Amino acid sequence: MNLHEYQAKQLLKQSGVPVPPGDVCETAEAARKIAEQLLEQGANLLAVKSQIHAGGRGKGTFKSGYQGGVKLFKTADEVYQSAKAMLGNVLVTKQTGPEGRLVSQLLIAVAPNIQKELYLAVLLDRSSSRPIIMASTEGGMDIEQVAATMPEKIIRETIDPATGMMPYQARRVAIGLGLRGESIGQGAKLLIGVYKTWWECDATLLEINPLCIIRTNDGKEALQAVDAKLSLDDNSLYRHPDLQSMRDLAEEAPLEIEASKHGLNYIKLDGNIACLVNGAGLAMATMDIIQHFGGQPANFLDVGGGASQEQVSAAFNIILQDAHVKGILVNIFGGIMDCDVIAKGIVAAVKATGLKLPLVVRLEGNNVAAGKKTLAQSGLTLITGDSMADAAQKVVKAVSRS
Repeated sequence: MNLHEYQAKQLLKQSGVPVPPGDVCETAEAARKIAEQLLEQGANLLAVKSQIHAGGRGKGTFKSGYQGGVKLFKTADEVYQSAKAMLGNVLVTKQTGPEGRLVSQLLIAVAPNIQKELYLAVLLDRSSSRPIIMASTEGGMDIEQVAATMPEKIIRETIDPATGMMPYQARRVAIGLGLRGESIGQGAKLLIGVYKTWWECDATLLEINPLCIIRTNDGKEALQAVDAKLSLDDNSLYRHPDLQSMRDLAEEAPLEIEASKHGLNYIKLDGNIACLVNGAGLAMATMDIIQHFGGQPANFLDVGGGASQEQVSAAFNIILQDAHVKGILVNIFGGIMDCDVIAKGIVAAVKATGLKLPLVVRLEGNNVAAGKKTLAQSGLTLITGDSMADAAQKVVKAVSRS
Protein backbone atom coordinates (compact mmCIF):
# COMPACT_ATOMS: atom_id res chain seq x y z
CA MET A 1 0.00 0.00 0.00
CA ASN A 2 1.38 3.38 -1.01
CA LEU A 3 0.91 6.56 0.98
CA HIS A 4 0.75 10.14 -0.20
CA GLU A 5 3.69 12.44 0.42
CA TYR A 6 1.86 14.40 3.12
CA GLN A 7 0.99 11.16 4.97
CA ALA A 8 4.60 9.95 4.82
CA LYS A 9 5.76 13.29 6.21
CA GLN A 10 3.26 13.08 9.07
CA LEU A 11 4.72 9.72 10.09
CA LEU A 12 8.30 10.95 9.72
CA LYS A 13 7.53 13.99 11.87
CA GLN A 14 6.21 11.69 14.63
CA SER A 15 9.66 10.05 14.67
CA GLY A 16 11.46 13.37 14.99
CA VAL A 17 12.42 13.82 11.33
CA PRO A 18 12.32 17.52 10.28
CA VAL A 19 9.94 18.25 7.40
CA PRO A 20 8.90 21.58 5.84
CA PRO A 21 5.85 23.13 7.56
CA GLY A 22 2.66 22.72 5.56
CA ASP A 23 -0.79 21.21 5.35
CA VAL A 24 -3.02 19.33 2.92
CA CYS A 25 -6.18 20.73 1.32
CA GLU A 26 -8.95 19.78 -1.10
CA THR A 27 -10.14 23.22 -2.23
CA ALA A 28 -8.49 26.31 -3.65
CA GLU A 29 -9.86 28.44 -0.80
CA ALA A 30 -8.29 26.14 1.75
CA ALA A 31 -5.02 26.34 -0.18
CA ARG A 32 -5.13 30.13 0.05
CA LYS A 33 -5.70 30.02 3.83
CA ILE A 34 -2.80 27.63 4.38
CA ALA A 35 -0.56 29.84 2.23
CA GLU A 36 -1.54 32.95 4.18
CA GLN A 37 -0.74 31.25 7.48
CA LEU A 38 2.67 30.03 6.27
CA LEU A 39 3.56 33.47 4.92
CA GLU A 40 2.55 35.07 8.23
CA GLN A 41 4.89 32.62 9.98
CA GLY A 42 7.85 33.85 7.92
CA ALA A 43 7.85 31.75 4.76
CA ASN A 44 9.31 33.44 1.68
CA LEU A 45 8.41 30.82 -0.91
CA LEU A 46 5.64 28.21 -1.03
CA ALA A 47 5.32 24.87 -2.82
CA VAL A 48 2.02 23.62 -4.24
CA LYS A 49 2.36 19.84 -4.63
CA SER A 50 -0.18 17.53 -6.27
CA GLN A 51 -0.83 14.46 -4.13
CA ILE A 52 -0.93 11.39 -6.36
CA HIS A 53 0.78 8.00 -6.13
CA ALA A 54 3.25 8.65 -8.94
CA GLY A 55 6.61 10.28 -9.47
CA GLY A 56 7.62 12.93 -11.97
CA ARG A 57 4.91 15.32 -10.76
CA GLY A 58 6.97 18.46 -11.30
CA LYS A 59 7.50 17.66 -14.98
CA GLY A 60 3.96 16.40 -15.51
CA THR A 61 1.22 18.04 -17.56
CA PHE A 62 -2.46 18.31 -16.75
CA LYS A 63 -4.89 17.26 -19.47
CA SER A 64 -6.23 20.81 -19.27
CA GLY A 65 -2.83 21.99 -20.56
CA TYR A 66 -1.61 23.38 -17.23
CA GLN A 67 2.08 22.60 -16.82
CA GLY A 68 3.58 21.04 -13.68
CA GLY A 69 2.10 19.23 -10.70
CA VAL A 70 4.60 20.88 -8.33
CA LYS A 71 4.89 24.68 -8.46
CA LEU A 72 6.59 27.42 -6.42
CA PHE A 73 4.97 30.77 -5.57
CA LYS A 74 5.54 33.84 -3.40
CA THR A 75 1.95 34.94 -2.74
CA ALA A 76 -1.27 33.39 -1.46
CA ASP A 77 -3.14 34.57 -4.57
CA GLU A 78 -0.73 32.69 -6.83
CA VAL A 79 -1.19 29.59 -4.70
CA TYR A 80 -4.98 29.99 -5.01
CA GLN A 81 -4.87 30.28 -8.80
CA SER A 82 -2.56 27.27 -9.10
CA ALA A 83 -4.77 25.20 -6.78
CA LYS A 84 -7.79 26.02 -8.98
CA ALA A 85 -5.87 24.79 -12.02
CA MET A 86 -4.75 21.53 -10.35
CA LEU A 87 -7.66 20.34 -8.21
CA GLY A 88 -10.20 18.23 -10.06
CA ASN A 89 -7.95 17.86 -13.09
CA VAL A 90 -5.95 14.89 -14.38
CA LEU A 91 -2.16 15.00 -14.14
CA VAL A 92 -0.10 12.93 -16.57
CA THR A 93 3.48 12.02 -15.62
CA LYS A 94 6.05 9.52 -16.86
CA GLN A 95 4.81 7.09 -14.19
CA THR A 96 1.04 7.44 -14.59
CA GLY A 97 0.81 6.49 -18.24
CA PRO A 98 -1.35 8.46 -20.69
CA GLU A 99 -4.49 8.01 -18.57
CA GLY A 100 -2.99 10.14 -15.78
CA ARG A 101 -4.30 10.55 -12.23
CA LEU A 102 -7.02 12.81 -10.88
CA VAL A 103 -5.67 15.37 -8.40
CA SER A 104 -8.05 15.76 -5.45
CA GLN A 105 -5.57 16.86 -2.77
CA LEU A 106 -2.71 19.36 -2.61
CA LEU A 107 0.09 19.79 -0.11
CA ILE A 108 0.85 23.46 0.51
CA ALA A 109 4.25 23.67 2.18
CA VAL A 110 7.15 26.01 2.81
CA ALA A 111 9.73 25.77 0.03
CA PRO A 112 13.03 25.93 1.94
CA ASN A 113 16.24 27.65 0.88
CA ILE A 114 17.99 24.52 -0.39
CA GLN A 115 21.80 24.46 -0.29
CA LYS A 116 22.38 20.82 -1.21
CA GLU A 117 20.19 17.87 -2.25
CA LEU A 118 20.92 14.39 -0.88
CA TYR A 119 19.28 10.98 -1.29
CA LEU A 120 18.18 8.60 1.48
CA ALA A 121 16.19 5.37 1.50
CA VAL A 122 15.47 2.39 3.74
CA LEU A 123 14.44 -0.90 2.16
CA LEU A 124 14.79 -4.64 2.57
CA ASP A 125 17.95 -6.17 1.09
CA ARG A 126 16.68 -9.55 -0.06
CA SER A 127 20.20 -10.94 -0.58
CA SER A 128 21.00 -10.55 3.13
CA SER A 129 17.39 -10.61 4.45
CA ARG A 130 18.15 -7.45 6.41
CA PRO A 131 17.17 -3.79 6.24
CA ILE A 132 19.60 -1.60 4.36
CA ILE A 133 20.17 2.14 4.34
CA MET A 134 20.98 3.56 0.92
CA ALA A 135 22.23 7.13 0.71
CA SER A 136 23.92 9.34 -1.83
CA THR A 137 25.24 12.85 -2.22
CA GLU A 138 23.45 12.90 -5.60
CA GLY A 139 19.97 13.84 -4.42
CA GLY A 140 17.20 14.89 -6.77
CA MET A 141 18.17 12.20 -9.30
CA ASP A 142 16.68 8.76 -9.90
CA ILE A 143 18.74 6.35 -7.82
CA GLU A 144 18.78 3.93 -10.76
CA GLN A 145 20.57 6.56 -12.83
CA VAL A 146 23.09 7.17 -10.04
CA ALA A 147 23.70 3.42 -9.71
CA ALA A 148 24.27 3.09 -13.46
CA THR A 149 26.52 6.11 -13.95
CA MET A 150 28.10 6.78 -10.53
CA PRO A 151 27.87 3.59 -8.41
CA GLU A 152 30.65 4.83 -6.17
CA LYS A 153 28.32 7.62 -4.99
CA ILE A 154 25.93 5.18 -3.28
CA ILE A 155 26.46 4.50 0.42
CA ARG A 156 25.09 1.22 1.78
CA GLU A 157 24.71 0.36 5.45
CA THR A 158 23.18 -2.98 6.45
CA ILE A 159 21.17 -2.96 9.68
CA ASP A 160 20.84 -5.85 12.14
CA PRO A 161 17.07 -6.07 12.77
CA ALA A 162 17.74 -7.39 16.29
CA THR A 163 19.44 -4.16 17.37
CA GLY A 164 18.10 -1.61 14.91
CA MET A 165 20.18 1.21 13.53
CA MET A 166 23.07 1.92 15.87
CA PRO A 167 24.30 5.49 16.49
CA TYR A 168 27.73 4.72 15.04
CA GLN A 169 26.09 3.51 11.82
CA ALA A 170 24.01 6.68 11.60
CA ARG A 171 27.11 8.84 12.09
CA ARG A 172 29.00 6.85 9.47
CA VAL A 173 26.26 7.46 6.89
CA ALA A 174 26.05 11.14 7.86
CA ILE A 175 29.79 11.56 7.34
CA GLY A 176 29.53 9.69 4.03
CA LEU A 177 26.95 12.27 2.93
CA GLY A 178 29.50 15.01 3.51
CA LEU A 179 28.05 16.34 6.76
CA ARG A 180 30.55 17.95 9.14
CA GLY A 181 30.62 19.46 12.61
CA GLU A 182 27.26 19.81 14.33
CA SER A 183 25.54 18.61 11.16
CA ILE A 184 26.82 15.07 11.80
CA GLY A 185 24.77 14.83 14.98
CA GLN A 186 21.71 16.30 13.24
CA GLY A 187 22.11 13.86 10.37
CA ALA A 188 22.53 10.86 12.69
CA LYS A 189 19.38 11.79 14.62
CA LEU A 190 17.44 12.18 11.36
CA LEU A 191 18.69 8.83 10.04
CA ILE A 192 17.63 7.01 13.20
CA GLY A 193 14.19 8.67 12.95
CA VAL A 194 13.84 7.62 9.31
CA TYR A 195 14.77 4.02 10.13
CA LYS A 196 12.36 4.05 13.09
CA THR A 197 9.53 5.14 10.78
CA TRP A 198 10.34 2.39 8.27
CA TRP A 199 10.53 -0.29 10.96
CA GLU A 200 7.47 0.67 12.98
CA CYS A 201 5.27 1.01 9.88
CA ASP A 202 6.31 -2.40 8.49
CA ALA A 203 7.29 -0.58 5.31
CA THR A 204 8.84 -2.09 2.21
CA LEU A 205 10.35 1.23 1.10
CA LEU A 206 10.89 4.66 2.60
CA GLU A 207 12.57 7.04 0.16
CA ILE A 208 13.48 10.67 0.78
CA ASN A 209 14.52 12.32 -2.43
CA PRO A 210 15.61 14.95 -1.88
CA LEU A 211 16.84 15.07 1.68
CA CYS A 212 18.06 18.65 1.80
CA ILE A 213 20.61 20.76 3.58
CA ILE A 214 18.73 24.05 3.92
CA ARG A 215 19.53 27.53 5.19
CA THR A 216 17.07 28.77 7.79
CA ASN A 217 15.88 32.38 8.13
CA ASP A 218 18.47 32.97 10.86
CA GLY A 219 21.29 31.86 8.56
CA LYS A 220 21.93 28.42 10.05
CA GLU A 221 22.13 25.15 8.15
CA ALA A 222 19.66 22.35 8.89
CA LEU A 223 18.39 19.10 7.37
CA GLN A 224 14.85 18.55 6.09
CA ALA A 225 13.00 15.74 4.32
CA VAL A 226 11.66 17.85 1.46
CA ASP A 227 9.96 14.91 -0.29
CA ALA A 228 9.00 11.44 0.92
CA LYS A 229 7.69 8.20 -0.52
CA LEU A 230 6.44 5.43 1.77
CA SER A 231 5.23 1.99 0.68
CA LEU A 232 3.81 -0.42 3.25
CA ASP A 233 3.78 -4.22 3.33
CA ASP A 234 0.17 -5.25 2.69
CA ASN A 235 0.69 -8.46 4.66
CA SER A 236 1.32 -6.51 7.87
CA LEU A 237 -1.54 -4.03 7.63
CA TYR A 238 -3.69 -6.03 10.04
CA ARG A 239 -1.31 -4.77 12.75
CA HIS A 240 -1.80 -1.14 11.75
CA PRO A 241 -5.44 -0.03 11.62
CA ASP A 242 -4.22 3.57 11.82
CA LEU A 243 -2.23 3.09 8.62
CA GLN A 244 -5.06 1.22 6.89
CA SER A 245 -7.20 4.32 7.37
CA MET A 246 -4.69 6.23 5.20
CA ARG A 247 -5.43 4.06 2.15
CA ASP A 248 -6.60 6.14 -0.80
CA LEU A 249 -8.81 3.87 -2.91
CA ALA A 250 -9.11 6.55 -5.59
CA GLU A 251 -5.42 5.97 -6.36
CA GLU A 252 -5.86 2.24 -6.94
CA ALA A 253 -7.24 0.33 -9.91
CA PRO A 254 -10.93 -0.61 -9.33
CA LEU A 255 -10.39 -4.26 -10.24
CA GLU A 256 -7.44 -4.51 -7.84
CA ILE A 257 -9.60 -3.07 -5.06
CA GLU A 258 -12.36 -5.58 -5.84
CA ALA A 259 -9.83 -8.44 -5.81
CA SER A 260 -8.46 -7.39 -2.42
CA LYS A 261 -11.98 -7.65 -0.95
CA HIS A 262 -11.94 -11.37 -1.77
CA GLY A 263 -8.35 -12.01 -0.63
CA LEU A 264 -7.08 -12.26 -4.22
CA ASN A 265 -3.84 -10.82 -5.57
CA TYR A 266 -4.64 -9.17 -8.92
CA ILE A 267 -2.67 -6.83 -11.13
CA LYS A 268 -4.00 -5.77 -14.52
CA LEU A 269 -1.66 -6.00 -17.50
CA ASP A 270 -1.90 -5.02 -21.17
CA GLY A 271 -2.47 -8.40 -22.84
CA ASN A 272 -5.59 -10.40 -23.78
CA ILE A 273 -5.05 -13.80 -22.10
CA ALA A 274 -6.29 -13.83 -18.52
CA CYS A 275 -4.53 -16.04 -15.98
CA LEU A 276 -6.04 -17.64 -12.88
CA VAL A 277 -3.29 -19.36 -10.91
CA ASN A 278 -2.54 -20.47 -7.35
CA GLY A 279 0.78 -19.19 -6.03
CA ALA A 280 2.80 -16.13 -6.99
CA GLY A 281 5.71 -18.12 -8.41
CA LEU A 282 3.47 -20.26 -10.60
CA ALA A 283 1.60 -17.14 -11.69
CA MET A 284 4.85 -15.52 -12.84
CA ALA A 285 5.88 -18.71 -14.66
CA THR A 286 2.45 -18.89 -16.31
CA MET A 287 2.77 -15.35 -17.65
CA ASP A 288 6.26 -16.14 -18.92
CA ILE A 289 5.19 -19.28 -20.77
CA ILE A 290 2.23 -17.48 -22.39
CA GLN A 291 4.68 -14.92 -23.75
CA HIS A 292 7.09 -17.69 -24.76
CA PHE A 293 4.42 -19.11 -27.06
CA GLY A 294 3.53 -15.73 -28.54
CA GLY A 295 0.67 -14.59 -26.32
CA GLN A 296 0.27 -11.63 -23.98
CA PRO A 297 -0.98 -12.06 -20.39
CA ALA A 298 -3.85 -9.78 -19.37
CA ASN A 299 -3.25 -10.01 -15.66
CA PHE A 300 -1.43 -11.46 -12.70
CA LEU A 301 -4.03 -13.26 -10.58
CA ASP A 302 -2.99 -15.40 -7.63
CA VAL A 303 -5.89 -17.02 -5.78
CA GLY A 304 -3.54 -18.26 -3.04
CA GLY A 305 -2.85 -21.69 -1.67
CA GLY A 306 -6.25 -22.42 -0.17
CA ALA A 307 -8.84 -20.63 -2.28
CA SER A 308 -12.51 -21.40 -1.80
CA GLN A 309 -15.13 -21.99 -4.49
CA GLU A 310 -16.44 -18.48 -3.81
CA GLN A 311 -13.01 -16.95 -4.38
CA VAL A 312 -12.67 -18.75 -7.71
CA SER A 313 -16.04 -17.39 -8.79
CA ALA A 314 -15.00 -13.89 -7.70
CA ALA A 315 -11.78 -14.25 -9.69
CA PHE A 316 -13.73 -15.10 -12.86
CA ASN A 317 -16.01 -12.10 -12.36
CA ILE A 318 -13.01 -9.80 -11.99
CA ILE A 319 -11.33 -11.23 -15.08
CA LEU A 320 -14.44 -10.75 -17.19
CA GLN A 321 -14.66 -7.06 -16.28
CA ASP A 322 -11.54 -6.50 -18.39
CA ALA A 323 -12.81 -5.85 -21.92
CA HIS A 324 -9.42 -6.73 -23.41
CA VAL A 325 -9.60 -10.38 -22.29
CA LYS A 326 -10.10 -12.78 -25.22
CA GLY A 327 -9.25 -16.05 -23.47
CA ILE A 328 -8.63 -17.52 -20.02
CA LEU A 329 -5.97 -19.92 -18.77
CA VAL A 330 -6.54 -21.62 -15.41
CA ASN A 331 -3.30 -23.20 -14.17
CA ILE A 332 -3.58 -24.94 -10.80
CA PHE A 333 -1.03 -27.07 -8.98
CA GLY A 334 -2.73 -28.49 -5.90
CA GLY A 335 -0.65 -28.79 -2.77
CA ILE A 336 -2.80 -27.41 -0.01
CA MET A 337 -5.25 -26.53 -2.78
CA ASP A 338 -7.86 -29.18 -3.61
CA CYS A 339 -8.19 -29.44 -7.40
CA ASP A 340 -11.81 -30.54 -7.09
CA VAL A 341 -12.68 -27.34 -5.18
CA ILE A 342 -11.13 -25.33 -8.00
CA ALA A 343 -12.99 -27.40 -10.61
CA LYS A 344 -16.33 -26.82 -8.86
CA GLY A 345 -15.56 -23.11 -8.64
CA ILE A 346 -14.79 -23.01 -12.37
CA VAL A 347 -18.03 -24.78 -13.25
CA ALA A 348 -20.09 -22.47 -11.04
CA ALA A 349 -18.39 -19.35 -12.35
CA VAL A 350 -18.74 -20.31 -16.02
CA LYS A 351 -22.43 -21.12 -15.62
CA ALA A 352 -23.10 -17.95 -13.62
CA THR A 353 -21.34 -15.66 -16.10
CA GLY A 354 -22.40 -17.43 -19.29
CA LEU A 355 -18.76 -17.45 -20.39
CA LYS A 356 -18.29 -17.45 -24.18
CA LEU A 357 -14.51 -16.92 -24.27
CA PRO A 358 -12.05 -19.79 -24.85
CA LEU A 359 -11.20 -21.41 -21.50
CA VAL A 360 -8.17 -23.66 -21.04
CA VAL A 361 -7.75 -25.52 -17.74
CA ARG A 362 -4.70 -27.35 -16.45
CA LEU A 363 -5.06 -29.14 -13.10
CA GLU A 364 -2.34 -31.10 -11.31
CA GLY A 365 -1.73 -32.29 -7.76
CA ASN A 366 -4.02 -32.82 -4.77
CA ASN A 367 -7.28 -34.62 -5.70
CA VAL A 368 -6.69 -33.97 -9.39
CA ALA A 369 -8.67 -37.04 -10.54
CA ALA A 370 -11.82 -35.76 -8.85
CA GLY A 371 -11.24 -32.29 -10.29
CA LYS A 372 -10.89 -33.59 -13.83
CA LYS A 373 -14.02 -35.71 -13.36
CA THR A 374 -15.99 -32.64 -12.19
CA LEU A 375 -14.93 -30.75 -15.32
CA ALA A 376 -15.67 -33.69 -17.64
CA GLN A 377 -19.17 -34.14 -16.25
CA SER A 378 -20.00 -30.43 -16.22
CA GLY A 379 -21.12 -30.24 -19.83
CA LEU A 380 -18.98 -27.09 -20.31
CA THR A 381 -17.12 -26.31 -23.48
CA LEU A 382 -13.55 -26.02 -22.27
CA ILE A 383 -10.08 -27.13 -23.29
CA THR A 384 -7.87 -29.17 -20.98
CA GLY A 385 -4.08 -28.95 -20.89
CA ASP A 386 -1.93 -31.94 -20.01
CA SER A 387 0.98 -29.73 -18.95
CA MET A 388 1.69 -26.06 -18.42
CA ALA A 389 3.34 -25.78 -21.84
CA ASP A 390 0.45 -27.64 -23.51
CA ALA A 391 -2.13 -25.40 -21.83
CA ALA A 392 -0.25 -22.22 -22.76
CA GLN A 393 0.03 -23.24 -26.40
CA LYS A 394 -3.66 -24.14 -26.53
CA VAL A 395 -4.88 -20.84 -25.08
CA VAL A 396 -2.60 -18.79 -27.37
CA LYS A 397 -3.92 -20.75 -30.36
CA ALA A 398 -7.55 -20.39 -29.25
CA VAL A 399 -7.23 -16.64 -28.77
CA SER A 400 -5.53 -16.17 -32.14
CA ARG A 401 -8.55 -17.85 -33.81
CA SER A 402 -11.16 -15.81 -31.94
